[in-house]
Amino acid sequence: MSFIDPTTLILASVIIFCGALTQSLIGFGLAVVASPLLYIVDPQLVPIPIIVMGFVISLMTLYRERAHLAFNGLQYALIGRIPGGFLGAALLLFAQQAVLGLAIAGIVFTAVLLSVFKFSAPVNRLTLFIAGVVSGIFGNIAAIGGPPLAILLSGKDASQFRAALSAYFVFSSVIALLILVLVGLVEWKHMWLSVMLIPSVVAGYFVAGRLVGKVDKNKTRTATLILCTLSALVLTIKSIYALA
Repeated sequence: MSFIDPTTLILASVIIFCGALTQSLIGFGLAVVASPLLYIVDPQLVPIPIIVMGFVISLMTLYRERAHLAFNGLQYALIGRIPGGFLGAALLLFAQQAVLGLAIAGIVFTAVLLSVFKFSAPVNRLTLFIAGVVSGIFGNIAAIGGPPLAILLSGKDASQFRAALSAYFVFSSVIALLILVLVGLVEWKHMWLSVMLIPSVVAGYFVAGRLVGKVDKNKTRTATLILCTLSALVLTIKSIYALA
């Protein structure tokens, strides 16, 4: 197809598969792994196709964990996602590609730091709203909207955490896409790219199901954070070089 060459599509599919596999095994990883790598490979793959991929894997995870879902308070985070989403979309509209690369790298570094160092915050309407705003900014720039909510929801047990975060992502992905449509950033090529990459997400999800209990989650998590840091570093260097 004219908007992507076969080699790039194959590479993108492998990256998405690895991200979906990682997220299904340890609870995060799709956007954090995929965004910096895909932006290096082909900037048009970020954020719209990754947002769609996040919607797909969140929907599958939510169905699996539906018995543990408690939606209390998440509506305030979703409300915050709206102004945050417009702020993120504004940066996409007006920033240079290299500046966006630096922004994505910075978001990935932030996500890694929040994963390594355990932060705690009270869960109330205000903090959920603020987390939603930050999530909207991060999500519409790099499709990485999870870390702000993950901090607030970290006190829940594993099943409740996955269910709540997945429910949030299902709805917030729709909000993000609607905002990007309204500001004119969604094109048909993004939809076609998303359709072509969905099989990689589904494959990663089901392969992870067969690996659960057979891999060390802590080692997988450590390797994922190292990969994210390295890819963000490469993207930072590339973006700075482009600005020079």
